[in-house]
Amino acid sequence: MKIKVINEQENLQEVMEVLLIHLEPSKVMKFWAACKLSEADYLELKKQLFAQETVASLYAKIKEYEDGDSQQSSE
Repeated sequence: MKIKVINEQENLQEVMEVLLIHLEPSKVMKFWAACKLSEADYLELKKQLFAQETVASLYAKIKEYEDGDSQQSSE
């Protein structure tokens, strides 16, 4: 029987990506604060998560999220 050892950093990154997809960004930030993730871990994770992002791409994602949220509220 083989056991796959999960890399802690990769696991944390995957969990954070899932949270960012399914929750409002402000809720994810509050969760991170409640978990008291160390600053070093957060900074490294932030670099990995947003490595390919620009201000324009982040703005577009935020706008899309907000527009989708407002459409769901009006339904």
